[in-house]
This record gives sequence, C-alpha cells and structure tokens, in this order.
Amino acid sequence: MNKIVFKKQNQNILTPNGGMPLSLVILLSVVAAFMAANIYYNQPLLDVIRQEMKVNELQASFVTVIAQIGYALGLLFIIPLGDKVSRRRLTMGCMLIALLMSLVMAVGTNIQTLWVASFFIGLCSIVPQLFMPVAGQYSTPATKSRNMGYILTGLLTGILASRVLGGIVGEHFGWRMMYHINVIIMMLCLLAMLRFLPVMAPNFKGSYRQLMGSVVDIFIHHPRIRMNSTRAGLGFGSMMSVWSCMAFHLAGAPFHANSETVGLLGMCGVAGALASMNIGKYIPRFGVNRFSGAGAVLQLIAWASIIIFGDSYVGLIVGIILLDIGLQCQQLSNQGACMSELPQAANRVNTIFMTTYFVFGALGTMLSSTGWKVLGWNGVGLCGLVFALLSLVITLCTKNK
Repeated sequence: MNKIVFKKQNQNILTPNGGMPLSLVILLSVVAAFMAANIYYNQPLLDVIRQEMKVNELQASFVTVIAQIGYALGLLFIIPLGDKVSRRRLTMGCMLIALLMSLVMAVGTNIQTLWVASFFIGLCSIVPQLFMPVAGQYSTPATKSRNMGYILTGLLTGILASRVLGGIVGEHFGWRMMYHINVIIMMLCLLAMLRFLPVMAPNFKGSYRQLMGSVVDIFIHHPRIRMNSTRAGLGFGSMMSVWSCMAFHLAGAPFHANSETVGLLGMCGVAGALASMNIGKYIPRFGVNRFSGAGAVLQLIAWASIIIFGDSYVGLIVGIILLDIGLQCQQLSNQGACMSELPQAANRVNTIFMTTYFVFGALGTMLSSTGWKVLGWNGVGLCGLVFALLSLVITLCTKNK
C-alpha cells in the first residue's frame, strides 16, 4: 500500500526535462490568457470610469498607468521568487490577490481606491511569466519550444482580446460588471491551479537579498542573455508602436472609425497569435538565430504593408497579423535560448528577459507617439521599422546558433 501511495504522489511532481502532459500545458495557456487580460480590461473603460468618478482624463488614465507600474515591479521583484519558493503557492497567492482586488475594483467608490486595486492587479498578473520558465525547465527537449509557444499564445491572446471583451461588457452592462465577471474568472482559475498545478522543487536556497544579487550577476556575466533579451525586446517595441497611435489614425480620414473598430482590429492580432501557435516546434530545426531573424524580417514586411497601404483596412490587417507572427518568432526563440543557458535559474533569467522586453515595449510606445506628432502615420511607421531593423542587425552580427 505504501508503495502505491508513493507512486501516486510522484505523479504530481514535475522533474526537469521530464516532460509535461499536454493537458497541463493547455490549462496553463488558458490561465495565462486570463491573468494577462487582468491588466488591460480597464483601457476601453477609462472614459466611463472618468464620468462616474467625476475626475479628469489624466486621473482616469492613471488606472492604466499604475497597473503597468505594478506589473513592471512584479516582473522585477516577484518573478525571481519562482526559483526560491514554491511556484504552486506563489501562483495561487498572486491569483487570490488578483481576485480580491478585482472585487475592490467592482465596488470601489473613489478613484484612489481604483488606483490601489489596479496596482495590485498589475503586480499579481505576472503569473504567465511564472508559467514560461515551468515549460522551459520541465518539458522534454523535443517539446520545450512547442509548450512555451502554447503559453505565449495564451498570453498574447489574453492581452489582445481583453480590450475587446472589456469594451463590449462595459458598453452593455457597465464597467463594474467586467470586474464582477473577473472575480468569477479568477476564482475558477484559482480552483484549477489548486487541483492540477503540480509540485516543483525550488532551485535556490539563499536569502531574498542573495537571490536578487544573483539576478544582477546573471545579467553582468551572461552577454548572450543580454543580447537575446534585447533583440526580442526590440521586436516587442516594434509591435507596440502600431497600437500606440492606431486609434488616432483610424479616427481621421479616410476611416473616421470609432473605438469599437480599433478593438476589432485587435482581434486580428489574436488571429495572428493563434495562427502561430505551433510555430515554436520548428525552432530546434532552424536554430534560434535564424528564427529570430525571420521574425524581424516578417515585422519589416508588416511595416511596409502598414505604411504603403495604411489607408486601407486590408493593409493594416495584413500588417498586424504579420507583426504578431514575427513577434512570436522572436520571443519564443530568444526567451527559450535564455532559459536554456541557465535552466537552474529559469525564473531569474526570465526576470531579465521580461524586464528588458517591457522596457523596449514602453520605449516603442513613447517614440511612436513622438513620431505621430512630428510626421503622422509615417512617423509611427518609421519608428516600428527602426525597431525591427535593429533586431535584425543584432541577429546578422551574431554567430549562428
């Protein structure tokens, strides 16, 4: 009897390179989508929040800004803990806080309360970045890229679809209903993780100060991790450029479109993410450098379509889909390469990767907004082109691997 019990317990424990059931990978992908969506539900709801709270546009926009700040701090200070403490407990703790803060958002009566809740929602929405190292560390070598691709597809789908869902729910049922619904979603995700997320042994036994110090050491002493993070971050900056001013572009001639149309274009990004779901399995065949370079080339082609045919929906749709597929190629290849370099420190490596990724995404948003003010849509296109081109240049100057 004891032997049987011992065997059953071990079936619920993952071992490095030992493999993950596909059902678990798909579950993590779905949960990653909902956790990533947490940060972006508010974007189409800001104006109705502003009206109800009787605040100005800047105060309302802080709901989004503070959520992004919380997310950035979570990437930097919480993700490394995945190497030190139980990832199962860390994941469920983040989900529980996100659930409670969604409830606070749903019943909050002043803008300051929404700011605090948004900060903690952003802080705890880093769960998908705990899942990526899990796929990288515990999948078999043959399925590693594929499994990471599934989780990345879930993450991108959540980011892109959340704005559409938030806008539809907000328009028909009020903005608070979106957060009431999210309380239920977070509860279901929490129960699913409690039931199905296996045990994973920690990789680091020192103090938290030593843990964070090791992140700095990894960044300093591993130039390939810095390089892979940078060229993937440039790809993300290129993709973010198109969305920063899309609403302004569509509001003018010849489109004269409303915000709902912008949201529907976001669904084209979802189509691109879903179309490239299985793309990761080809990385071992072609190599990280070729795959990353191909992603940058796809983004350059995308920007050519967006600039040349930017006054037509067809040109924009083709460009958006290619941008997302190109980004998937870059992120999967470079993120996987970073984790493969130090699998025993996967979460700390992912902290470096995602912090760099996030910084370049913010930079792409800022510079494309400046480009819009100076040169209009062509300025946005120039910014996106430069980011994709720099990523390609890094690849061309890197020894093939």
